Amino acid sequence: MPVSPRRRSLRTTLTVGVSALAALSSALLGTLSAGPAHADELPAGDQGLLLTVSGAGNTWSRGVRLNCPDVHGRHPYAAAACDALTWARGNLDALPGHPQACTREYDPMTATAIGTWRGVPVNWHKDFPNACTMDAATGPLFRF
Repeated sequence: MPVSPRRRSLRTTLTVGVSALAALSSALLGTLSAGPAHADELPAGDQGLLLTVSGAGNTWSRGVRLNCPDVHGRHPYAAAACDALTWARGNLDALPGHPQACTREYDPMTATAIGTWRGVPVNWHKDFPNACTMDAATGPLFRF
């Protein structure tokens, strides 16, 4: 049975398209697997802290990863936050904070820190009556 020119053209187009798709997918997989291993890895022994802040009943949340030193620039006050952590020797309950007068407004917030600080596991969370009292207690650590 002879193949029509139209059918032959369709076969050629499909073959070229499949070949191009295969080449593209293998190139993408090669790029993804051959990317620099250190691009987003944390230094060995110090995996950093994932810091999060959420509102009442976890209605909203924001977070950032802090590594000391902060080579990726993810935390807006990384140097001050790392200094505070160093001063407190990684004990988040002993942070120097930022003493200030706060109102009695009740708008609860929860701050959490999970990860490692200089090789020591950290799993910390604390509830605060409002953002001002959180800032007064934790200083620059949760200012993001």
